[in-house]
Amino acid sequence: MTAILDPRDRLIVALDVPDVASAGAMIERLGDSVTFYKIGYQLGYAGGLPLVRKLADAGKKVFADLKMHDIGNTVAKGVESVAKLGATFLTVHAYPQTMQAAANASKGSDLRILAVTVLTSYDNEDLKAAGYQLGVSDLVTTRAQQAQALGIDGLVCSPEEAGNLRKLIKPEMVLVTPGVRPAGADIGDQKRVMTPAKAIAAGSDYLVVGRPILAADDPKAAAEAIVAEIAAAT
Repeated sequence: MTAILDPRDRLIVALDVPDVASAGAMIERLGDSVTFYKIGYQLGYAGGLPLVRKLADAGKKVFADLKMHDIGNTVAKGVESVAKLGATFLTVHAYPQTMQAAANASKGSDLRILAVTVLTSYDNEDLKAAGYQLGVSDLVTTRAQQAQALGIDGLVCSPEEAGNLRKLIKPEMVLVTPGVRPAGADIGDQKRVMTPAKAIAAGSDYLVVGRPILAADDPKAAAEAIVAEIAAAT
């Protein structure tokens, strides 16, 4: 990452909620403590995609975590649609044809394409069961190198891989890391996790946090505590 970011802009809150009303209520509670939101499958399929435009018009940034993967033409048309919504980031799976189609389709827009290397809920045994010969580390490295060669703007990876990837990729490529949990928080279904401070120190540019904020008694205070931890680590 070449630009210096405000610590508040480095926290991406995952709006993993069941409907638009719940998302609106959470956004209201978080107020100015959060500048960046993620909309994924759960909210997107519940009518949440128009919220991308609404948030963008309100001065917020949005990460459309749609993990596209299809034939090139289908991916390209999907990317063009998301770009029109005003999203800042969009994810695609890190397969070469998919990445190439997305990179080409995003040219001329402000949308930045992120390639998902290996999901943070996967470990080596999960990859083996899915038919992969490479382990997590080797597969992440291979996909990162392919993404850089194809002009992808950044990578989604676990905090555990951030340090090695930062050494492999160009400074302008961003690293966005889910699987971030404050000390003592429940890790849920994640398998490769790290605290916010350690993730920043490892080389992550943006941290995606959902449940530790959404499920907190005071979500705004939880978000502000993570931002403070990010600030202290930079």
